[in-house]
Amino acid sequence: MLFPKKAKHRKWQTQRKSAKRLARPDTRGTTIAFGSFALKALTSARMTSNQIEAARKVLTRATAKNGKLWIRIFPDRPVTAKPAEVGMGSGKGDPKHYVFEVRPGRVLFELDGVPEDVARAYLRHAGMKLPVNTSVIARR
Repeated sequence: MLFPKKAKHRKWQTQRKSAKRLARPDTRGTTIAFGSFALKALTSARMTSNQIEAARKVLTRATAKNGKLWIRIFPDRPVTAKPAEVGMGSGKGDPKHYVFEVRPGRVLFELDGVPEDVARAYLRHAGMKLPVNTSVIARR
């Protein structure tokens, strides 16, 4: 599971969940930088470290011995929650898990060193594990 070793602030302030703001395409991390094939997000969502790990496990099977995998996202945003059956007030809850806020256009994973048909199949399978709609893209 991915989570930060150390954070400057344990709890972050909650951002507004405006659908218009989340639907805006991402401006950073939108092109293939390392591999030949990549998985690109088409919608927005908060991706937990468990979901990233599930997709990573699928893609490591594809890389086998000669392939290379790059994970282009890291869950650094803490999500807090109060325990069950606890009353309102008395402060904010403790950090429960970490997420990465994905916006449309963000490259999530990159693969290299595997045949195109294998890469596309495994990237499509990894996309099924994620809460966003994805597409497989190739370097031009």
